[in-house]
Amino acid sequence: MQAAAGSPSSFTTTIASFAAADPDDDCISGSNLGGSSGAPGGSAIQSWWESISKARSRILSLASLLSSPDLALLADSERPARSLLDSPTVSAVISAALSAPSSGSGDDPLCHWLYDTFQSSDPDLCLVALSFLPLLSGLYLSRVVVSSTTAAIKPPSLAGFEAVLLAVYDAEVKARGGKPVLVSVPDLSLPSLYHYPRQPTSSSSARTPPRPSVGVLSPPLEPQVAVKSTKRACVVAVALDSFYKNISSMPSRSKLDLCEFVAAWAGQDCPCRYEFDDEDVNPSALSSSPAASASSSPHIRISSQENRGIGGTTEEMRKLAIRERPNGNHCNGEEEGSRVLRRGSRVPLPWELLQPVLRILGHCLLSPLNPQEVRDSASMAVRYVYARASHDLMPQAILASRSLIKLDRSSRKAAKPETTSADASKPNTPSKLKKPGIFLVSR
Repeated sequence: MQAAAGSPSSFTTTIASFAAADPDDDCISGSNLGGSSGAPGGSAIQSWWESISKARSRILSLASLLSSPDLALLADSERPARSLLDSPTVSAVISAALSAPSSGSGDDPLCHWLYDTFQSSDPDLCLVALSFLPLLSGLYLSRVVVSSTTAAIKPPSLAGFEAVLLAVYDAEVKARGGKPVLVSVPDLSLPSLYHYPRQPTSSSSARTPPRPSVGVLSPPLEPQVAVKSTKRACVVAVALDSFYKNISSMPSRSKLDLCEFVAAWAGQDCPCRYEFDDEDVNPSALSSSPAASASSSPHIRISSQENRGIGGTTEEMRKLAIRERPNGNHCNGEEEGSRVLRRGSRVPLPWELLQPVLRILGHCLLSPLNPQEVRDSASMAVRYVYARASHDLMPQAILASRSLIKLDRSSRKAAKPETTSADASKPNTPSKLKKPGIFLVSR
């Protein structure tokens, strides 16, 4: 698959034009996306005023770019960059502009604005650019797949999207400094994860002390000057990982965008995504036919085999096959009537791309500060990922998505008794006194 942006030389020209678009913006250092460079005079007031002036300049530039005078009112707020991040109007206008069919090219002015905003040294302005990464990544991967599958003579240019993704990727390369991301796992041979004897006994004195095993979570990143087809998943994964590192500051609409695109990326509409759900919450089980329900019950299957004999046993074994699920769902690749209009397309999902996606979905599922809409959207997305991983036979993704599904189910079950007890203990509910029973006794 060839890169959608064209040749690396044309892409380098696009990057150079992006960098020269706003020479007044300071480049991000890469050590920390939330860090700030020191003011020239060392004065905190001067640094604060420069940050306010830069945020107002970016807001006015966006208002003139999108021909929306209402956005210019955000420049008069006390914290203009934070207002820009939390404004639903800005989110709706930018999302509509990015979702246009002609967006994402090398001369797209909105991509230039996102690129320059991310390169700003103001941490809140960097968060504004990062908040649109789920939408930008979803549109980019979906359009790449669509352009590669269709017989287009000239695929659309996506150099604008790639320039923004590469800017985030380069910042992460500088932050890591050529080192891999490691994770330490304690010695599991000990009685406890935290059990390390202070004084070694005579029998264990000859042995070397246990050392925690170190695993590579992410290999060292290589600098990229263009998004090649072999590095596309890596670049998008690193960009989403940067989004995850700042996810506590991200608005809910960014998390919803990611959950919707992840469900479209997986694109697995088969009923096996409800494998771990109960029948009362399983939409496919509610719409199943009586014959399918009867064939999925083990007691009914056994009795029917005994009554029908060899012929009935052969028919029942043919129905079971390998596609039957423990909860009665038959996985035939796609559930009838489950086709819905999604924002993205089914894309390849390697493990390096699924890692940051699953971390973000875990936050959306388990963070207590997320609204219910985000939790429900993440709950559906992780089930699509599990179905896709089951069909693609990806053991890491199967284990991770299955764990998230079980955690989601347990948290929802734990919340039900609290709701029931709260409804039962309402002070406005009067309790009616029972009348004493009257018994008639005959002499």
